[in-house]
Amino acid sequence: MKLKTALTIAGSDCSGGAGIQADIKTMTMNGVYAMSVITALTAQNTTGVRSIQEATPEFLADQLDAVFEDIFPDAVKIGMVSSSQLIEVIAQKLKFYNAKNVVVDPVMVATSGSSLMQSDAVLTLVKKLLPVAILVTPNIPEAQVLAGMHIATKQNIMDCAKKIGDDFGCAVLLKGGHSINDANDLLYANGVFTWFEGKRIDNANTHGTGCTLSSAIASNLAKGLSLEQSVQKAKEYISGALSAMLDLGKGSGPMNHAFDLNSQFSK
Repeated sequence: MKLKTALTIAGSDCSGGAGIQADIKTMTMNGVYAMSVITALTAQNTTGVRSIQEATPEFLADQLDAVFEDIFPDAVKIGMVSSSQLIEVIAQKLKFYNAKNVVVDPVMVATSGSSLMQSDAVLTLVKKLLPVAILVTPNIPEAQVLAGMHIATKQNIMDCAKKIGDDFGCAVLLKGGHSINDANDLLYANGVFTWFEGKRIDNANTHGTGCTLSSAIASNLAKGLSLEQSVQKAKEYISGALSAMLDLGKGSGPMNHAFDLNSQFSK
């Protein structure tokens, strides 16, 4: 049996709702073989991040070599990378191995409000990582940082996505789920704007939504779907996971990534 493969490069979330754990669950449920390279260990739960222990650049490089030399990924998703030094290592290795279908989720702040990226790392991200990406998936606060623009209207969203895409040479999925534009997302790719309509689901448990969406998109790209198809299917998946109304934890809890799991082993 030949499965398509996807690699997540991100931080670990010990409470299981975001980061590496969310990515592996999402990739598995979206039909690809999931692999992981851990950039940092985080002590976090649904109420916040307590501490972060980064991987060393040397260990990060070893993990990347181990994956690419043996099971070459059909797509790569990059999530939380908190320092410039680690971003440099990732960019260097992705170029060296000519990685394909690279999706960057610029995780700057956790759902709980905790900062996950040092300020100098943002500059390194845009200079080194975005040029090797096929897609970047910022939410509105992240897009404002990347573009150096304020977003208050639908036109602002379009202008911001175009600026990021034109400046860094990758497609942009600007996620509108931060009260500006209901749950509608905008894809800017090859000079073309495509809106993806979404219904806002009344569920306060949104821990890991960004990680989940970008991992689902990477999974779909690994399977050979187009960028537009990959985004559409990923949005349908995340809507299903949110609609399952899982309620765990005392803060903004996780989604049910396995809402559509009906195997004999799941019962």
